[in-house]
Amino acid sequence: MDWLIVALAGLLAGMLNAVAGGGSFITLPALVYVGLPPIVANTTGTAALLPGYLASAWRFRHDIQYPPGLQLRNMVIIAGLGSCMGAALLLLTPSDVFANLIPWLILISTVAFVVGPQLISSKPSSPKSSIISMAIFNGFALLVICIYGGYFNGGLGIILLAALGLMGQSNLLGMNGFKNIVSAVLTLVAVFVYAMGGTLDMKYVGVLGVASVLGGYLGASLAYRVSPNALRGFIVLVGFSMSVVFFIRAAQ
Repeated sequence: MDWLIVALAGLLAGMLNAVAGGGSFITLPALVYVGLPPIVANTTGTAALLPGYLASAWRFRHDIQYPPGLQLRNMVIIAGLGSCMGAALLLLTPSDVFANLIPWLILISTVAFVVGPQLISSKPSSPKSSIISMAIFNGFALLVICIYGGYFNGGLGIILLAALGLMGQSNLLGMNGFKNIVSAVLTLVAVFVYAMGGTLDMKYVGVLGVASVLGGYLGASLAYRVSPNALRGFIVLVGFSMSVVFFIRAAQ
């Protein structure tokens, strides 16, 4: 039964990450349910979802839109640096402290996704100084998000989509393409740090990884057929539900 729960969680998580983010909302509680400590559940779930990020990024490869200042090379450098910092911080966090932080982290990421569309900024005007300022803002914002992603990863896609809205983007398919590439880069770096810290449980990584690849590709295909409003509504429902579950768990 534990293996079935984990496999289903990986499939659903891969689909969620492909269409709008929030896959860790599924894998984290599933791994905690089958008995893993919170930090190990977080790092293991993050490692297993890496193939899903790669699969969905490939599916969206023709739709990727890069914000100003975040072309491929800059994005890789910033994402790698932020992820390394966040992963190292996680390894220094006591397990009980992290367990109490989980519901707040999920709630914050869900709220960010809700308010993101209302915070869409106008695209930079023609003056060069405005373009430079936008590039600096985008780079700093991505660094902070990737520190968060290396630390928790839960709701990472949601926060990335909200940030891309602030950067002036509105095409959900193009935003998803960029989101999945950033997620793949920072997750690859974070998993390396997690492995060095000995926090991965390899027993469940394989089944989660295979299921997330299938879910990631199916989810990316589904994104072309489902309205953006329906995707957003479903992710918000999942996010708030998981935050409530973990608040209840923390209170027990």
